[in-house]
Amino acid sequence: MNTFEFRTVPALLVEFGGARRLGVLLRERFAQKNLCLVTDAFLHKSGMLAPALASLAEAGFNVQVIDDVVADPPDHVVLKAAQQARDSGAEIILGLGGGSSMDVAKLIAVLAGSTQPLSAMYGVGNVTGPRLPLVQMPTTAGTGSEVTPISIVTTGATTKAGVVSPQLYADLTILDAELTMGLPPKITAATGIDAIVHAVEAYTTRTKKNPLSDMLAREALRLLTSNLLKAFTNGQDRAAREGMLLGAMLAGQAFANAPVAAVHALAYPIGGIFHVPHGLSNALVLPHVLRFNAPVAAAQYAELATIAVPGASGSDEAKTAAFIEHLEMLARETGIERCLSHVGIGADDIPALTRDAMLQTRLLVNNPRDLSEADIAGIYQAALE
Repeated sequence: MNTFEFRTVPALLVEFGGARRLGVLLRERFAQKNLCLVTDAFLHKSGMLAPALASLAEAGFNVQVIDDVVADPPDHVVLKAAQQARDSGAEIILGLGGGSSMDVAKLIAVLAGSTQPLSAMYGVGNVTGPRLPLVQMPTTAGTGSEVTPISIVTTGATTKAGVVSPQLYADLTILDAELTMGLPPKITAATGIDAIVHAVEAYTTRTKKNPLSDMLAREALRLLTSNLLKAFTNGQDRAAREGMLLGAMLAGQAFANAPVAAVHALAYPIGGIFHVPHGLSNALVLPHVLRFNAPVAAAQYAELATIAVPGASGSDEAKTAAFIEHLEMLARETGIERCLSHVGIGADDIPALTRDAMLQTRLLVNNPRDLSEADIAGIYQAALE
């Protein structure tokens, strides 16, 4: 067995309706009073957070709500939010929302807890200072950000950078599937496929693959593929929502330790240049990257097929084909965009996408098969129609 290290959050609580008891749950663990809640404007203004806010107030927390988080958060939004947290005297940070809200919460915790500038944190293992206590609570079943040490920031007009450091692991993660019950079908589908990508890429990564991440990825894939269409069809299906949320979290634990690869590398430029949501960006290139990888990863894809595809049989190549076709079926049944042309991307855009994807060396190095610039352009070409 190869040497490996496995890390995750120190505490995880799964409780349906936990948001309505949030104050009690946090007071059992934290003595601090000044809490900064990081979310987005829709969640705040929709009233969805009202039960959680009421519970926090009843438990004696002074809550400062920062709700200007946007998808693919730019660095200036992060810096502004961190200053708001400092000005409010924040002693504990709570990320409550989708992946972007939780990513920003991680960075606020380290920026408000130390003097290290954000510009010095980009990359792997560059966070040096202390941070404030951090709690994460997802409202989508997708990114797994609640259990990862990764935060993605938009640093220019079309570029993104990652902060990857053990200091970004939350002190406590709370999974409350009730928060996902109202998730629209299209978001359910895109975030669910995003989580599936995490499980698949963690299982087939060339870097740091290990028995624990494999176990988590397999169970994540089982939960996600068996519940996605149920949750999409009936958003009030509690069991399906719980399965999706747990599956997304397990996939997050898997790829936090066995990192993702080319699907994400090719998805980032789609989001950065065309502002396509991250989960959908992954879904658009997923089958084409898997077909490219199949010559070297068929044995692993075949193993995943036995989990995800009822009745998968035959050779590794046959099972791989069935696996890819099954993932395409999930996208087709949910009605999300399946081609780059459907999100406004044309053949003339492929060179720019390819150049940006080639810069994602942190991710490309993990792919089971090496990619040249021509390979990446070919995958984008295949994804066009």
